[in-house]
Amino acid sequence: MKTARRLARRVSRVEQRLFLAEGPQAVREALDLPGCVAEVFAVREAGEHHPELFSAAVAAEIPWHLVDDAGLASLAETVHPQGVVAVCRFLDRPLDDVAREDARLVAVCADVRDPGNAGTVIRCSDAAGAGAVVLTGSSVDPYNGKAVRASVGSLFHVALAIEPDTPAALAALRARGLQVLAADGAGELDLDEALDTGLLAAPTAWLFGNEAWGLPDEIAALADHRVRIPIHGRAESLNLATAAAVCLYSSARAQR
Repeated sequence: MKTARRLARRVSRVEQRLFLAEGPQAVREALDLPGCVAEVFAVREAGEHHPELFSAAVAAEIPWHLVDDAGLASLAETVHPQGVVAVCRFLDRPLDDVAREDARLVAVCADVRDPGNAGTVIRCSDAAGAGAVVLTGSSVDPYNGKAVRASVGSLFHVALAIEPDTPAALAALRARGLQVLAADGAGELDLDEALDTGLLAAPTAWLFGNEAWGLPDEIAALADHRVRIPIHGRAESLNLATAAAVCLYSSARAQR
């Protein structure tokens, strides 16, 4: 328990390459991924309400520790813990491995700082059928508790890479045959136009920038096109996660 509690801190997560996944949905998806879960902490009621989780852990010879409510609360970050927390092994892989040749849709988050946004982009990428998510620059830790919860289990579905060097990441993806499209409110190309002309049917890496300042000019200039989402009403802009969902689904539609 003491060792697991330390995983609330990023430095401990990095040292041990372990993180916490909280709640039945996250634990279920983690258990479905062979070799991902190291151990599970749960109150008795969780095993009774979700016997499939206990059975999966036993079948995989994963330790299932019974704890009381106070013990579970010391591991959980939510106000109302859902009764079960898994200790999971890191999922990220080298970029060259993640940017495999058959990935036709990839989301790249450059300097994305909000864990809720990062987790939601991972969830949207999974739903849109993207092959990978790449976090670049000084992006938030994807194993942050809020990011893990926001992904709602999709963290365990989508290939993940962490690459501090954004230009190097884009160059690697382009070398794999993907065009790079930067989501930019001041882009020269309209998203509807990109869809209508067939541009989005090509293998694509979508590049998304920081929530507050977007993409620096020197990073956006590395893209093949800057694409803006049309705003038909009076809204000033769309937030990062919503913009990512629109762009990724536009590509998913075109590619299918």
